Amino acid sequence: MTDARQPRLAPLAPQAADEDARDRQTGRPADAWRALTPPEIAALQAGGSHADDWTRVQVAEPFDPSLVRRCRFAGWVRIGRLERLALTDGDLTEPVGLSDATILDSDLGDHVAIHRVGRLERCCVGDRCILTDLGELRTRPEARFGLGSAVEVVNENGGRAIRAFDTLRPADAFLWAGHRDDAEFQARLAGLTEQRLAERPGPLGPLGAGCVVRHSRILRDVALGPACRIEGADRLEDLTVRSTAEEPVQIGAGAELAHGVLAPGSRATEGAQAMHFVLGQRVTLRMGARVGHVVVGDNSTIACCEVLHSLIGPAHEQHHNNSFLIAAALAGQSNLAAGATIGSNHNSRSADGEIHADRGFWPGLCVSLKHNSRFAAFTLIAKGDYPAELDIALPFSLVSQDADRLLVMPAYWWLYNLYALARNEWKYRARDRRGRPEQAIEFVALAPDTAEQILAAQARLEQWTGLADHNHAAAGAPPPEPEALRRRGHALLTGPPEALAGLEV
Repeated sequence: MTDARQPRLAPLAPQAADEDARDRQTGRPADAWRALTPPEIAALQAGGSHADDWTRVQVAEPFDPSLVRRCRFAGWVRIGRLERLALTDGDLTEPVGLSDATILDSDLGDHVAIHRVGRLERCCVGDRCILTDLGELRTRPEARFGLGSAVEVVNENGGRAIRAFDTLRPADAFLWAGHRDDAEFQARLAGLTEQRLAERPGPLGPLGAGCVVRHSRILRDVALGPACRIEGADRLEDLTVRSTAEEPVQIGAGAELAHGVLAPGSRATEGAQAMHFVLGQRVTLRMGARVGHVVVGDNSTIACCEVLHSLIGPAHEQHHNNSFLIAAALAGQSNLAAGATIGSNHNSRSADGEIHADRGFWPGLCVSLKHNSRFAAFTLIAKGDYPAELDIALPFSLVSQDADRLLVMPAYWWLYNLYALARNEWKYRARDRRGRPEQAIEFVALAPDTAEQILAAQARLEQWTGLADHNHAAAGAPPPEPEALRRRGHALLTGPPEALAGLEV
């Protein structure tokens, strides 16, 4: 029996990509490249280099063949300007040139330093890039660089999947995941995404100018923006990294990232792992964070924990051990304390539930939520195991437990912790260091969204107060209509305090 996984014979040199598309990708005119001269070929061979076909190796002027040592070329390879110079990046200095590298079907920009690279295949390397001590940097013909991959947000069971594209924002994801019953809207979103995916720049994996990639093992189907810095990464696959010179992306030691998009200024370091994800501007994954099927909004930090199948708005903080977040939709400006376990994780035979929370969601130490729940803006939850579904419609509330009772204190933040509201607003603004914000973020606690929730909460409190007074005065009698109860409660709440004496709402 033949093993389907056995290596199979194939032509040594890859098929040449379309030359017109490659010229468009490099931005150079076709006549900027020339063939090697016989003396140059002889000098390259004397330096230990060889090619399957030297006629397929082209260079730009000026070209110093002495700067190419012990390299192997296959397919179409084009080399930009090579002069006796050095590239300096912080405390790192590398000589311009190529050494100890296997290069297949790739275009190299001006003044690059490529040393000790096991395999560089189908890449368009920008000017002044430093690539050293790499195992594999390769682009496959079918590469999509993480664009179009499915991200199963909010629900582990599926049903809310979105498709990643390079400029996806949490607001886009909220619309996509939250309106599944609108078939026409869903089809339109899918069509817009396909249109965006069709704007692929060319057949080669792009590496923007000034990228530094060092001491990394596998980079496969990655598109890197300018000034991206990757050092010590273990495995990067199927990614779009939207780095810019003003806001470079950093990927550090032990990182494993696959099927995702990283926006400008984002970071993944210290053993972070992520699959099927979209990171917003200035998002940080660090210290062993494990992330899967997640969209994370701008200015957020996730560390030391696990986040799966979640949709998270801007300014989210989660950086303590023993905490995780599963099947949740948070509007941002949230903070998960140590030991918090938020979200369903196969706790019954029924389908897993969802946690939905507006901005300012703040579960305290060791809070456990395992059932379908909804929380209004700025809900603070005290330590405890909450064994049932919660629907907290009153914003700025403190939720706690007293024996077998659930206690909800409305307006807790305004009554007892107004300093924290003011401090958080200042903190979010101070931490917003996005060079070119792609989406406006509302940091003010009393904004249109929370004001509408306050008005709705007041109506509920009035109705509940009217119902409590009715039950106190006429126990057993059927209650009046809700509007009549609300008017009765409003009169009590705005009247003399003694009118509420002995009344439990």
